[in-house]
Amino acid sequence: RVIARVGKRKGKKAKSFKPNSVDYDQRILSVNIEAETVSLSTVDGRVKIPMHIGEYQRQLLRTAKSIQGGVLVRKKGSWHIYLWCEHDDPPVINPNGFLGVDLGIVNIATDSDGEVYSGKHLNSVRHRYRRLRQKLQKKGTQSAKRLLKKISGKEHRFASHVNHRVSKCIVAKAQRTGRGIALEDLRGIRERVRLRKPQRATLHSWAFHDLAQKIRYKAERAGVPLVFVDPRNTSRECPACGHTERANRPTQALFRCVVCGYSGLADHFAAVNIGRRAAVIQPNAGAWNAAHGYHATCKPRTSVRGR
Repeated sequence: RVIARVGKRKGKKAKSFKPNSVDYDQRILSVNIEAETVSLSTVDGRVKIPMHIGEYQRQLLRTAKSIQGGVLVRKKGSWHIYLWCEHDDPPVINPNGFLGVDLGIVNIATDSDGEVYSGKHLNSVRHRYRRLRQKLQKKGTQSAKRLLKKISGKEHRFASHVNHRVSKCIVAKAQRTGRGIALEDLRGIRERVRLRKPQRATLHSWAFHDLAQKIRYKAERAGVPLVFVDPRNTSRECPACGHTERANRPTQALFRCVVCGYSGLADHFAAVNIGRRAAVIQPNAGAWNAAHGYHATCKPRTSVRGR
């Protein structure tokens, strides 16, 4: 299985392999859903391990078409197994319009209906952990290093939890209203944007890709179409008259058109423009997404802890 994992990198020199995880396929792994146990092949024979899962994971396992395998991972002294569950694709709905979603740092997401998912709490948590890491790294003592190891991953897990909640709300709203979802294609934004030094850490900790991926696989599971659009000038274009100018956005939060005077929340107007662009390219959405690298399927994973 190690050879199978490393051998996928054709034309590249294989890197060192750390023995903290192992791949399992259907030949050396089986799952008893009724008894909630996992049977794994080891060098000492088969081992049956009880699963400790919640209702969400239980429902995923019971509705899975098949379980293709998994990855056994060791994290901080405990073992987790990530199972690859295959589900039938639900029928994709014929969207009645698109719910535009503008992703940002101050506001994690803002949709074209005007609903704002604030990032104030998340940004404060990130800032607190950043200051704590700087303080501990400067101190450099053994106790400081132990504390750094203890808090490692907490910020990432919290941000992932927030993105899960936001993505779930967005997909549920689109499914309930019979609309598709439109997002900006933000790839390469970190290289394009120039910021002052104090703002760089905030930009590089912006987990827009993680949120987009969570929206993507949840939308696929719900049969909701997802379209990525060109992000240029979405926050500078007036949704009323169409005038586009940098002066239309005097502040980060405010939009005021210099031609017609139409004003409001800048992120909301950007989300409206994103939804309209998606409606224009919707007949060719599949071809556009494939051409821009958005044709891959994201398979949801079930995390199961074993003892």
